[in-house]
Amino acid sequence: MRKLKAAVIGAGFMGRTHTEAIRRLGNVEVVAVVAATKEEASSFAAKSSIEWATDDVAAVLADKSIDGVHICTPNATHYPLTKAALEAGKSVLCEKPLAMSAAEAQEMLNLAEAKGLVHCTNHNLRYYPVVQQIRRMIQRGDLGEILVVQGTYSQDWLLYDTDFNWRILREHNGPLRVVGDIGSHWMDMIQHLTGQKITALCADLNIIHKTRKRPKVAVETFAGKLLRPEDYEEVPIDTEDFGAVLIHLGDKTRGAYTVSQVSAGCKNRFEFSIFGTKGGVSWNQERPDELWIGNRNEPNRIILKDGSLLYPEAAAYAEYPGGHSEGYDDTHKQVAKRFWARVADRSAAVEYPTFADGLHGMRLLEKVIESNEKRAWVSC
Repeated sequence: MRKLKAAVIGAGFMGRTHTEAIRRLGNVEVVAVVAATKEEASSFAAKSSIEWATDDVAAVLADKSIDGVHICTPNATHYPLTKAALEAGKSVLCEKPLAMSAAEAQEMLNLAEAKGLVHCTNHNLRYYPVVQQIRRMIQRGDLGEILVVQGTYSQDWLLYDTDFNWRILREHNGPLRVVGDIGSHWMDMIQHLTGQKITALCADLNIIHKTRKRPKVAVETFAGKLLRPEDYEEVPIDTEDFGAVLIHLGDKTRGAYTVSQVSAGCKNRFEFSIFGTKGGVSWNQERPDELWIGNRNEPNRIILKDGSLLYPEAAAYAEYPGGHSEGYDDTHKQVAKRFWARVADRSAAVEYPTFADGLHGMRLLEKVIESNEKRAWVSC
């Protein structure tokens, strides 16, 4: 089998994560990294042993030997970079949220389909083995009819007014921050697991810090900040730190979730509970190998990830034996594995989120904005 060639656009936290995931596949080589500056690209390439480092996107896309591109840049650049890559004949795996608007996402999907190229939105959090077990339990009817969904995605990395990142700025991130950045994961996950679409929602968003102190030097996502007062400049903030959303899922199911980047002690607490007429389940990303199973008339259980004990469809996402943790980095590998399998063989199953999933997510995010502005329920 020919070894496939990938380019990674973006040299920050996600660029590093995608590079490591690609390399774990074995049949795909990262041959180029593109960053905002040549210096940034060179630094990343030196640490990652990538031969080609550049700030010239066009040159990389013109290279006919490159089969696919991973786009790991700020949200505002997803649309132009994806469009350029597709026009150059490259398959694209793009970070979420897919674009700055549903209109942009629709154009990205249309172009990818017209070109016959593989397209993927990186909703990687679907692919923890235990999460896939929940999906198969629901499909097999183990929980019965789904009645209630609840949860949160809470972090604390923007708790202080001195915490700063490009995601805070509307010009780079879009009109939503916490709901777009991590709420998009929660909405995608709950629909993926239950097989039902969100049909209506009611949202309330809150900006905790009306102003923040922006560092005069670049600070990477989630990095600690030990700067002095003179190292900051104060800027007004117009993206939310917290959001709460009530949802209708399908015709009967009801639920609610919160998202926060100012919840002290929550490092990456993506948590959901799903309750049906036969039982319930709960999962927390900070303890990814554990699955809580709730029952009405018998003791509750906590099971640990063990591929040999999962349903076969879920076991396909567990590549290590029981007792050997599979976490965040492994979910990226699972998405990349399925995306690149399709790049290599167009007859391979589409077992990853596509741009169609990304478009649906963008439509929901626009409904969140509409609901918050109207202070009312909106249909989706």
